[in-house]
Amino acid sequence: MNIVISGTGLYTPPDSISNDELVTAFNQYVDLYNNQHAEAIATGDRTALEYSSSEFIVKASGIQSRYVVDKAGVLDPTFMRPRIPERPNEQPSLLAEMAVNAARQALDNAACSAEEIDLVIVACSNLQRAYPAIAIEVQQLLGCGGYGYDMNVACSSATFGIGAAADAIRSGTARRALVVNPEITSAHLDFRDRDCHFIFGDVATALVIEAEQDCRAEQAFRILGTKFETRFSNNIRNNFGFLNNSHPETRDSRDKLFMQNGRKVFKELLPMVTQVIGQHLEQQQLQASDFKRFWLHQANLTMNLFAAKKLLGRDPESHELPIVLDRYANTSSAGSVIAFHLHSADLQSGNRGILSSFGAGYSVGSVLLQKC
Repeated sequence: MNIVISGTGLYTPPDSISNDELVTAFNQYVDLYNNQHAEAIATGDRTALEYSSSEFIVKASGIQSRYVVDKAGVLDPTFMRPRIPERPNEQPSLLAEMAVNAARQALDNAACSAEEIDLVIVACSNLQRAYPAIAIEVQQLLGCGGYGYDMNVACSSATFGIGAAADAIRSGTARRALVVNPEITSAHLDFRDRDCHFIFGDVATALVIEAEQDCRAEQAFRILGTKFETRFSNNIRNNFGFLNNSHPETRDSRDKLFMQNGRKVFKELLPMVTQVIGQHLEQQQLQASDFKRFWLHQANLTMNLFAAKKLLGRDPESHELPIVLDRYANTSSAGSVIAFHLHSADLQSGNRGILSSFGAGYSVGSVLLQKC
């Protein structure tokens, strides 16, 4: 049975923050902090914070702006995080609301109704709550049948979700699946940390997965194969969870937000990425040169350029390696799907592309696609 991605959707929050805006707020915070702790800094008991700059951000990541669910809170130097009012249980959760917005577009593009979906997977890095599953809430809000569940493989959640959906359809436990990737990454980012305050943005993506024989979409991409690999590493970590409440002494410590050792991640993860994709191509008796498009995880421009060059044996051309992180920043699991959503319509029937994710875990996902 051939399985296809028949529709994609993208929800972008209305607020965008430029590097200059972010840096202005961060540097105001630095001044407040250094003034507040001037005496301790003078005696050497504290270290003065350093300014950030737009040039530093672009050089380190390639990011120029990002979308967020709340701009005012992030740019308030006395608050520096999104202000997200808690909603009563009778209202849709914010994560589900974003997911539904992306899902409806994906359903329209797939030319199918929500009632025809019998599997909903919400695959993302940070779930709004422990239970009930966000996926079941999305299922109810859209009016889908069947069943749903949440899954988390950090930045690789979307590709792992595609694989799980395709396997469910092949096995007969579902006929059509909806994989949704809502990411409110601004809420797990420490905007007071110069090394990472610029990295993340908010977004939601969605994909409809179904058997090719059932597809009614104007354009679809056949899944030629999937390959996944994980290896444990502490170099990208977030220790927030319900057990924090059992140890209030460290409940608000720095490690309850996103943390990474960037140099080790670059050194250890990139070889794993190119190895997994290379092995996948070999298994499918294909070469990187057989692919017109590389929709890679949108975390860091240098990482993407390095991975593509390693696979191709040459520098990639801009049309081969679409970049969206300059506008969206790192959106975790959604990044490669944004690139796929925005940069796939121009491909011709028979053209192939690689959708790949990599991140915390470590985790790597490779999905080989061919336009129908």
